[in-house]
Amino acid sequence: MSAEKAMPLQAILTNCPDEATADRIAGALILSRLAACANRYAPIASLYHWKGEVASEPEVPLLIKTRRDLADRVEAELRRLHPYEVPPILRIPMESNADFMEWVNAETGGGL
Repeated sequence: MSAEKAMPLQAILTNCPDEATADRIAGALILSRLAACANRYAPIASLYHWKGEVASEPEVPLLIKTRRDLADRVEAELRRLHPYEVPPILRIPMESNADFMEWVNAETGGGL
C-alpha cells in the first residue's frame, strides 16, 4: 500500500490511574488490532476539578496510534475498559512518514 492510499492516522491520548491499567488497555487494543502501537509514559502528577473539589493524583499517560477511521471504535473500547467515570480521551490527528503510515495501516487491518 502506498502512503497516498494509506488511511489517515489518529493519536489518542488518555490517562490511566496506574501502569497495570494502562498496560491492560494497551494490550486489549493491540490484540484486537484497533491500534498498531501504544506508548505508556512515566507517571505524571495531575491536578484537576472533580465534583466540586480540586483533586491531585498520579496518572499514567497512554498514547495510542491507530487509523482515523478506527477512532470511534477505539474510543468505545477505552470507555468499556477504563475505570474512570469520565475517561480522558483526546483525539489528535497525526501526520507521519510514509513507512510508519503503511505500518499502522497494515497492523490495524487497513493494509491486509
